[in-house]
Amino acid sequence: MARRHPDLPRTEPPFVLSKLDIFHALKRVDNNNAARKRILRMESDFRRKIATHLQGLPAEDALFQKFNTSPFVLMFYSRQKGYRRVAEIEGDIIPAKVFSSMETSAGRMVEEVVLPVYGWEVVPSQMHSIDSVLDGRGLGHNAFKCATLKSGPRCLNDEMAKDIAQDVVEHAGKWSERHQLSHLDFSYGVLYGTKRQSNKKDWHILRNMAEILPRTAKIEVSHVHNWSIAYKRGDGVKICATVRIGVEWWSYLGGRDAWLEVCVALIRACVDPTTAPRRAAPYAIADLESILDTSGLPADYGVALIQESQFEWLLFLARHFSDGLSV
Repeated sequence: MARRHPDLPRTEPPFVLSKLDIFHALKRVDNNNAARKRILRMESDFRRKIATHLQGLPAEDALFQKFNTSPFVLMFYSRQKGYRRVAEIEGDIIPAKVFSSMETSAGRMVEEVVLPVYGWEVVPSQMHSIDSVLDGRGLGHNAFKCATLKSGPRCLNDEMAKDIAQDVVEHAGKWSERHQLSHLDFSYGVLYGTKRQSNKKDWHILRNMAEILPRTAKIEVSHVHNWSIAYKRGDGVKICATVRIGVEWWSYLGGRDAWLEVCVALIRACVDPTTAPRRAAPYAIADLESILDTSGLPADYGVALIQESQFEWLLFLARHFSDGLSV
């Protein structure tokens, strides 16, 4: 087992979201006209992009070669399920491939919908250009803001961490010069998860940056035991690079309720409300019932943005942005 790097930040305490705080925030968003407009805009864009994406997913009549299945996985899974006929596992192949296909594109779809809503620009993917490492950019107070975005907290490997560090150090001055700003704020942003869930490869971006900085650079904030690094180049341009994961990233992008606004927009776009009473379900995931429990809400609680039947979906999503949910 690889030894922990001595300069890594200390292990983060669990990031726990309170259900009552979530629903207080939902009420706050529900009463905010600007927030409601953002949510409705994202809902519309999500619906459009999802519809387009679903048309390209494997169809029921797709040929076998399109699925690229592993024969070993198919056999091991058949053993686990006790299958005796190929027809039995065939029913599992299509939904599994649909999930896999969505995972490769869902993060980019979210970026394309959400970044413009909060005043950022989506950066087109252009290989071998000074912008190829960037997914989004925007202008802050006297600073150029930019970000590399990943969908989850364990999407990075050592080689990618080195490449990102190299690109930021090499191109930061050009990004600032282009916008005539002497301060650049770079984020490695993760769309969901927590620092505790990270494999810490993201932090190694900062370590790699520190190792390849030119001698003329002066470090003002060290990456040692820290999720940021800041330095001043010889030409006076100040560069700050920070790892922001989950709620922290969304708060940086659009304020404290941005992550919630995105979740509500997704629910509205993807899950229709129902009047059918919720029934106890035999969940296979041991703690899912407690995650979805809304019994702590006041009996008269209500908002216009989502209906009562959709509350459990909000908690289901919120758990992906935290290490746990409390009452």
